[in-house]
Amino acid sequence: MGCFAISCVVTLIVLVSAFVETNGGRVVEGECDLFNGGWVLDDSYPLYEISNCPFIEKEFDCLTNGRPDQLYLKYRWQPTACNLPRFNGYDMLRRLRGKSILFVGDSLSLNQWQSLTCMLHTAVPQAKYTSLRNGGNDILIFDSWHWWLHTGRKQPWDFIQVGNRTYKDMDRLVAYTTALKTWAKWIDDNVDTTKTRVFFQGVSPDHANGTSWGESGATSCKGQIRPLNGSNYPGGPHPAETVLKSVISTMSKPVHLLDITPLSQLRKDGHPSVYGHGGHRDLDCSHWCLPGVPDTWNVLLYAALSQN
Repeated sequence: MGCFAISCVVTLIVLVSAFVETNGGRVVEGECDLFNGGWVLDDSYPLYEISNCPFIEKEFDCLTNGRPDQLYLKYRWQPTACNLPRFNGYDMLRRLRGKSILFVGDSLSLNQWQSLTCMLHTAVPQAKYTSLRNGGNDILIFDSWHWWLHTGRKQPWDFIQVGNRTYKDMDRLVAYTTALKTWAKWIDDNVDTTKTRVFFQGVSPDHANGTSWGESGATSCKGQIRPLNGSNYPGGPHPAETVLKSVISTMSKPVHLLDITPLSQLRKDGHPSVYGHGGHRDLDCSHWCLPGVPDTWNVLLYAALSQN
């Protein structure tokens, strides 16, 4: 696969192949918009115990890293007009038997992938599994945004190339738009969507400025222990998500948008904060604790796959 603009610098490709040996556009279900709703407490959550999952990397393991509050583990996404199907890991593995899911993106893709492996492993803990870094592509799940905002030492490129022209820098939203159009053309020209389903994860939001969610005294996600009430984010739609929807609407091939942005914007409490690496040495308001918000992304993915 060709890279789209500078995203090739930071692309992470992860293949998950599930083999079970046992005895036995937006995703809208019917007329219900699964992405319009709110977060409710549910004592049956989380969907898995961190101690029973061998896949999670330290940066997402907030409990082990010392996070003292645990209310963030108990929230379930509730659509306004209907119910999400309860995640059934065994059923998902059955649907994916002999197939592969390819995550293409950055560390937010890794966040979602590790969540999914934990959810599936919990369903069939004794099943054999294979985790590889390359392979074929029955289901493609793309993600891109996180690295477009990095500057200074964290910026992973020296220049941006558009066609035959190079730029030292440019408006990052303009660059993102150009990259998505390149990606969209690659999908339209190269992917047989009768054989491969294509998803875009959507834009995972960060919570670095409390004024965005109506809390002017907050300068980061540190100390946040509850999500926002209701279904509307005070800061409004994410500009990158608006661009993404616009580009997808122009494509000739079907791409299923997992519109995770609005529901994730409400979860200012879901980030590792100072519990991403332990010892209060770092502040992470971009990635997500596991168990946590990415589990809901995968419930929505399961709902989309269950429609066929």
